[in-house]
Amino acid sequence: MQFGAMVNTKIDEWQTLKLAEELGYDSGWAPDSQMIWSDCYAVLALAAANTSRIRLGTGVAIPGTRLAPVTAHSIASINRLAPGRAFLGIGTGHTAMRIMGHPPMKPAAFRDYLRTVRGLLHGEEVAFTHDGVTRPIRFQNREMGFIGFEPPVPIHVAANGPRALEIAGELGDGRICAGAEPLGVMARNLDRVKAGAAKAGRSLPEDFHASTLTFYCAMKPGEKVSDPHIVEEIGAQVGATLHYWWEHARIVGHDGFVPDYARDDWELYNRFLKDLGIPDDRMHLRVHQGYCSYLPEAEHRFVTPATVQATGGLVGEPDLIVERIRAMEAAGCREIVLLPPKAVDRRNFRRFAEEIMPKFR
Repeated sequence: MQFGAMVNTKIDEWQTLKLAEELGYDSGWAPDSQMIWSDCYAVLALAAANTSRIRLGTGVAIPGTRLAPVTAHSIASINRLAPGRAFLGIGTGHTAMRIMGHPPMKPAAFRDYLRTVRGLLHGEEVAFTHDGVTRPIRFQNREMGFIGFEPPVPIHVAANGPRALEIAGELGDGRICAGAEPLGVMARNLDRVKAGAAKAGRSLPEDFHASTLTFYCAMKPGEKVSDPHIVEEIGAQVGATLHYWWEHARIVGHDGFVPDYARDDWELYNRFLKDLGIPDDRMHLRVHQGYCSYLPEAEHRFVTPATVQATGGLVGEPDLIVERIRAMEAAGCREIVLLPPKAVDRRNFRRFAEEIMPKFR
């Protein structure tokens, strides 16, 4: 099992990625969300220049905000600074698009985007369509070393839906799931990735990289998830789950996906949003407040055992967390990636490195 550290993408967070390397983490991730954080490639460039071992990549890149050749050249620039250590995590764009009131990229467009990026990262000439016009493109002046092609940058696809899982198998070198999926779901989703690869006439490599984005908080006997110091550790991620549920319910027209055990909290959260009196066409400006960085104080009440369970974080006594990670590994997970809130990130990474990681080394 490998372990990754994902930061809130603040421009000076390269220092936290450097700390992650010193603590023994295998990878460092910088999310791409333009209305929330600093530029992810700027952070990765600084981290690349100040580290020597840790893998560095996006967690995740957003296709709706950058043309495919731009994304390819940006991560290839990181690969030039840190050859063989760069990777591209990429998804359809949940928060980065929804925080502007727009939907993520649809599967067909996402597949074509990945096809373009993958071809360019492998030094190929590809057909690129922009504004309805298709032309062949390739990177120029390759011999001058402006960007790095060797080894090719691996692509890790954030995928949960059936079509995205197929695309991950067809064009990805790894798959990222958000939240610690139930073990049966994780195994079934990996089977869907393999089916997508087979459909494309491709055999997945033995080292196909299945990773899980989650969060961690070791609790002592008698502590409750509603305790202020626990909310500080996990609240932002619980809030992000509620934000996602709210957005997803609007898209699909129902909330049947919300677990029954969390329904009371979900209904209270909806009542809370309604009572804010914000017009519907402006609600996206409020719902994502604090996304993964902090939880607004007014939302602390929604951190309950039920919402924590639904979010799927690694929360509990250390021995139980180790047991759960071992079960995830048996189900096919190859890397645990942690994203703690900004105020506690270094402390959280250090504690996990000291209490959990040695059990797997």
